[in-house]
Amino acid sequence: MAVKTEARNRNVKLAWEDYVNIGRMDNAAVRTMIAESWQRCCAAGVDPYDGCSHIIATGEELDQILNKRKCLIDIARPIMANLYRFVAGSGFIVMLTDERGYILDTMGDDDTLANARQISFFKGANWGEEAVGTNAIGTAMVIKKPIQVSGAEHYCKKHHSWTCSAAPIYNQHNHFIGILDMSGPSSEVHLHTLGMVVAAVQAIMDQMDIQSKNRELTMSNSRLQSISNSMSDGVILVDESAVITGINPVTEEILGQFSEDISGKALTDIFASCVNTMTMLDTGKEYKDIEILVETNRGRIYCLISGEPIKDDRGKITGGVLFIKPIKNIKNLVNRYSGSHATFCFKDVVGANKEFLNAVQIAYRAANTMSSVMLQSESGTGKEILAQAIHNKSSRWEGPFVAVNCGAIPWELISSELFGYVEGAFTGAKKGGRPGKFEMASGGTLFLDEIGEMPLGQQVSLLRVLQEKKITRLGGEKTIPTDVRIICATNKNLQEEVRKGNFRQDLYYRLNVVSIIIPPLRERREDIPLLFDHIVKEISSRLGIVIKGVEPDVIKYICRYDWPGNVRELQNVVERMLNITTTQEIRVEHLPAEIISSLAAIEGIDNNAKSITIVDTRKKIKEHQCETIAALLSEFEGNISRVAREMGVSRNTVYRKIRQYNIEI
Repeated sequence: MAVKTEARNRNVKLAWEDYVNIGRMDNAAVRTMIAESWQRCCAAGVDPYDGCSHIIATGEELDQILNKRKCLIDIARPIMANLYRFVAGSGFIVMLTDERGYILDTMGDDDTLANARQISFFKGANWGEEAVGTNAIGTAMVIKKPIQVSGAEHYCKKHHSWTCSAAPIYNQHNHFIGILDMSGPSSEVHLHTLGMVVAAVQAIMDQMDIQSKNRELTMSNSRLQSISNSMSDGVILVDESAVITGINPVTEEILGQFSEDISGKALTDIFASCVNTMTMLDTGKEYKDIEILVETNRGRIYCLISGEPIKDDRGKITGGVLFIKPIKNIKNLVNRYSGSHATFCFKDVVGANKEFLNAVQIAYRAANTMSSVMLQSESGTGKEILAQAIHNKSSRWEGPFVAVNCGAIPWELISSELFGYVEGAFTGAKKGGRPGKFEMASGGTLFLDEIGEMPLGQQVSLLRVLQEKKITRLGGEKTIPTDVRIICATNKNLQEEVRKGNFRQDLYYRLNVVSIIIPPLRERREDIPLLFDHIVKEISSRLGIVIKGVEPDVIKYICRYDWPGNVRELQNVVERMLNITTTQEIRVEHLPAEIISSLAAIEGIDNNAKSITIVDTRKKIKEHQCETIAALLSEFEGNISRVAREMGVSRNTVYRKIRQYNIEI
C-alpha cells in the first residue's frame, strides 16, 4: 500500500513538473479536481514557485472580518480544540477561514505554526486559489465540497511538503460561510484525516443550528412575554395538575398579588370553581367566557374566564392557558362604545338667571359627594345635561354614565332592565342572560329619568337595592354587589305623588338627599338670548352652515315667547330655522308661525302688515315642506319609510303631507 502511494506521489510530481514547465497535463496521473484547479491557477497567473499569500488583512480590516464571523469562531473553537487533541504532537494544525479564504483562527504545535508562518499560513492571510494556488482551503471554496490535497497536488512548490484536508461550512440557511482545514506533513497523509474534518464540520453546523433554534425560542418567548404583558386580559399559565406556573401583570393587578406569590399555588386556591379548567386538562377541550367568582386580596370579584389546552408535539396535554376578564371592565368597555358615557360638563351649562345659577351651584357642590341627587323641573329644561355635568365633575368621571327613562319602559320589563336576568328566566330570555343597568353602571352613575313614572311594585325592588347595595338577576340566585351613584329626575311633584299614594315615601327620602329645582325657560327670560346664540353656533357648526347675522326682531319674538317645551323646544326651533334659511342671516320669516302668533296675541296686534307677515311665513314653511318631501321621494324612489326616517316623523305624517300638498309619488 505504501509502495503504491509513493509511486502515485512520484507520478503526480512528474505531472506537476510537465504542467509547470511545458503546460502538458497528464490526466492519468492527476485527479480531475486537481487538474481543473491547476488550470485555474495558471489562468490567474499564480507563481508556482512562490506559495506565500500576499493578500493579508491586518488592523481594522482584520477586526471587521473577525467580527462578521464571531458567531462561527465562537462555535468552532471548542470543536477545533477537540479535533486538535487527536493530532497533537504529530505536526498538524487546524485552521478556520471565512467564505473568502481569510484565516480566522488557528490551533497547532508551536513549531508547526512557526513553519506555517513561513508561507503566510496565519490569521488574517488569504488562502484562496488566486492567492496561493491549489490547496484544500482554496479549492474547497471553489468546488464547495470536502477535499484533500497532498504533496505535489499543490500548485505551488513550497506547499509540496504539506497535506491538507478541508470541508466547507454552511449555516442554518444553507449559506456558505467558511472552511475548516487540517494541515500537516505530507508524509502523514491519511484518508481518515478528511473524514475527521468532515465530522468536525458537521458538529459545527449542528451546533449552529441548535444555537439558531435556541435564539428563535428565546425570541418567541420574548415576543410571547411582550404580548402577554401588553394584553388587557389577565393570563394564567397552569401545568397538567392545574398548578399555576405564571401570570401576567394584568392578573397581578386583578388578584392584588405578585407573580412570585402566586406561582406554585393550586388554581383552586384562587377560583371558587375550577370544573371547566379540570375538564379541559382531562379532555383537551377549550372553553370560553364562563362566569366565575375569583378570590382576591380586595375581596371577591366576578370575572369571565376562557381556557385553552397546551399540548406537546405528541398531542399530550401538558397544561393550559387561562384568560380572565373582570366583568366590570367588560361593562365599562360596552358602555364606552354603546354611548353610556357622559359628554356634558358644567362649562356646557349656559345661563345667567339668579335662580338657575343657584341650582347649578348646588349641583356643582353635590358633584363632589356620593349623595343621591333629585333634579326637579318641567320637561325639556336640560335635567340630563346637569346630571352628566355632575357625573363628569365627580370622582366617578372615568366610570360609566347609564341613563334609564323609567317612563319609556313597560312596567313588566323594568325589573329585567334594571337588574338583568339569567338564561331561561322567562320566555324569550337571551341565551347566557343579560346584565341590568345597575351592573352596567357599576363604578359610575345611574341616571333614573322620569322616576315618578316607576310602578309601585318596582319601587320596592329599587329601595331594597339602594339599601343593600346588591342585586339579584331575575331568575337567578347569586347576589351581585353594586357600586353606583344615583341621580334621579322628574317633572312631577313627588311630594304630591307620595300624598296620593303613587310614590313610596321611604324611597322618596332615600332619593331626595340633594334636591335641585331647575326653573323653566319662561322664568329665566334673560337666558334666552344666551341660549339662542349658543345653540345657533353649535347646530350651525354641526350642519356646516355659516350664519353671519340675526335679524333684531327675531330676539324680540323669542324673548316674549313662553317656551312650553323649554330648552328642548328652543333647540328644535333653531335647528328648523337653520334648515330653511336660504341666506346667511336668521330672519323673522324663519320663525315658526306659532311663535309669531303668540306674540301678536300678547300685544293685541291685528293689522294687515302683521297678518301678511304671518301668512307669508306659513306659505314659506308650506313650500319648504313640499319641496323637502318631493326631493326625498325622488331620492329614495318613493320609499315612504325611508322618507319618514330621514324627516324624523311617522309614515302616517308623510302620507298626510303628500295628500295635503298634492305631491305626486
